[in-house]
Amino acid sequence: MGLEKLLAENKNVIIKKWFEQVVDTYPSDTSNFLKKQKDPFANPVGNTTRQSLDSLFDEILKKNPDKEAIRASIDPVIRIRAVQTMFSPSQAVSFPYFLKNIIRDYLQNELKDTDSLKTLLEFELKIDMANLIAFDIFVQCRETVWGLRANHEKTKIYKAFSRAGLVEEIPENRPGL
Repeated sequence: MGLEKLLAENKNVIIKKWFEQVVDTYPSDTSNFLKKQKDPFANPVGNTTRQSLDSLFDEILKKNPDKEAIRASIDPVIRIRAVQTMFSPSQAVSFPYFLKNIIRDYLQNELKDTDSLKTLLEFELKIDMANLIAFDIFVQCRETVWGLRANHEKTKIYKAFSRAGLVEEIPENRPGL
């Protein structure tokens, strides 16, 4: 049986294990909540993560995955993790790599010939590609967050100076300019 077919047949078990490893990156109370609460309205982070992992796995299983589909799958989780200051950049984007170890553990008895190892390496290259896409999304999100924070601070300072009478509006049609 081909590795892709074996992985597809065992998708639910693999996704469950992957989801557990991803939510274990959160503090223990949060992790327990994310694992136990199934209501998407009470647990939007857990629901979004679960759906994203599911669609990402489906895309990675394809022979030629679409980069835009990978981006669409991974984007919601990265956006969440980009605004959560508890994660360093490497921690925020590391979750696609968790799949590598899960797959290796799961397939250890199947990896006996060169063809199987070659297929595994090709699969892992797709995971690497997903991780690079995750990093790009993370950087874009963090740049946006820092830009918003900088603009907020500029506005606060301008308003404080205005209240103190330290700001004078310069008319656009001022003579002599």
